[in-house]
Amino acid sequence: MSTFSEIVNKELPVLVDFSAAWCGPCQTLAPILKQVKDELGATVSIIKIDIDKNQALAAQFHVRSVPTMLLFKNGQQVWRQSGLLSKNDLVSVIKKHS
Repeated sequence: MSTFSEIVNKELPVLVDFSAAWCGPCQTLAPILKQVKDELGATVSIIKIDIDKNQALAAQFHVRSVPTMLLFKNGQQVWRQSGLLSKNDLVSVIKKHS
């Protein structure tokens, strides 16, 4: 199993979705992220992190609310947003950092 740093330390953008099973907006975001992946395909990785199962990682990135999305490129955080975004907004953010 890969470590978090191995996953985000790639040339391709990696969108990390910090979420929780009990979070309504997180459930709303899930199909939006699938649409983003369907549109962008292999040009982006999208991973979901459950904050209840990964509390140390959530604390490391100061995640105070869910959903919180972070975009990494080459191991560096290049963007951060809490709350919902539309598919088009997410696609444009990822393309901007590709």
